[in-house]
Amino acid sequence: MARIHNLRNGIDREMLNEIKEKFEEGLFPQWILTDPDIYALEVDRIFGYTWQYLGHESELKEPGDYVTRWLLDDPVLLIKNKQGEINAFLNSCTHRGTHLCTADSGNKKAFTCPFHGWTFNTEGELIGVVAGDKVYGQKLNKKEWSLRKIPRVETYKGMIFGNMDKNAMSLDEYLGELKWYLDIILGRSDGGMEVKGGPQRWVVNTNWKLTAENFGGDPYHVATTHRSTVELGISPKDPLYSSYGHQVKLNHGHCVNVSTVVPGLNMPPYQGLPKEMWPMFERNLSKEQLEVYKKTTVIVGSCFPNLSFHCPVHGSEGHLHNYLTLRIWRPMGPDKIEIWSWFLIDKAAPEAYKMDSYKGYVASFGPSGTLEADDTEIWTRVVQASKGRMARDKDLSYNNLLNYMMGMDEVLPDESWPGPGVAYPTCYVDAALRGMHDYWLELMTSDLKDDSKWND
Repeated sequence: MARIHNLRNGIDREMLNEIKEKFEEGLFPQWILTDPDIYALEVDRIFGYTWQYLGHESELKEPGDYVTRWLLDDPVLLIKNKQGEINAFLNSCTHRGTHLCTADSGNKKAFTCPFHGWTFNTEGELIGVVAGDKVYGQKLNKKEWSLRKIPRVETYKGMIFGNMDKNAMSLDEYLGELKWYLDIILGRSDGGMEVKGGPQRWVVNTNWKLTAENFGGDPYHVATTHRSTVELGISPKDPLYSSYGHQVKLNHGHCVNVSTVVPGLNMPPYQGLPKEMWPMFERNLSKEQLEVYKKTTVIVGSCFPNLSFHCPVHGSEGHLHNYLTLRIWRPMGPDKIEIWSWFLIDKAAPEAYKMDSYKGYVASFGPSGTLEADDTEIWTRVVQASKGRMARDKDLSYNNLLNYMMGMDEVLPDESWPGPGVAYPTCYVDAALRGMHDYWLELMTSDLKDDSKWND
């Protein structure tokens, strides 16, 4: 906690209270995006206490299957044991702390440390010590040197989450209102979703809050940032085409945008999924969920702090394809992230449809995908422009504030919306982003943590 303790010269409660006042006006201090003291506080107060996505159960099919992941800076080893249970350990040897397994995925009965050869089984138990009897005699109790378990691991609809806070609220409670919308995309078909291929990863010089915002509540950028898709005839020419639908502000900083068909555009129901799958939707979704999903074209949103999801429709009439991509914006500093992107598709979908969908995903949202290239270029520019002296001036009376006022006090919630949360009858509104910032600030100033770190 020493790093946090020494923040007082940069960030204090008075400053955070000033930030709160600006948030209430729909204003966002630009320096927050790249400030190292803010980031250090986020490492502790945001990422030390929230649920974060680790992977999907479909990635671990057989006993011994494993994947390596991260909870911010902590390496994580996910393993399926002989009983079919998924264990999550700190991916660090308990002998001298070496990063134990560096492969992305595979199948093993045991993991041997490359430093001194200590070996652990799929239960995390220490089962082998090189020359153990000779160098330790009877003094080493192997049971005391098992791999360390991640404090909390829980799943929802196949999604595996971890939490560093052993006293955290349950995942079910944390996801809260978001579950209603996740159920539409994760539970619509028989058998649910499955991951195809490994997660794609790449590094971008930007801030994690910006990317979570972009997916969580910023359809406003689509017509401009992705203008090339309009020019190529892939997207409608209507500048409001990504505004049609509802933006929904949810509890715990989560948010979702449910886009509907552009007026006058002929579009099949259920995101153009094969007609033989429609009876599954009617079996698996509630009447209210079905009502929403039938006329949906895109579902996109964010699970606070750094998981986003995007379930779009791509292609031309007669050749439409749909899929789900899950995104982790893993912070590597205030101005750098590692993007992890998973492709998921309905297990029950026809194999040919799965392949077409995967090709569309790679072409649009792979590291060199058309939409991905558009977004990463803009995200990088924002951080570049936010590093200078003027943008990082902490005097909030100075004009270094960004505008999150769209729809504020003008667009009223739609009381007829059948789902949970506060829903607005357009996706061109900043309500969801203001909700994310409110929860961010709540955690940054929470009295649940050790308040002594604010003292000299």
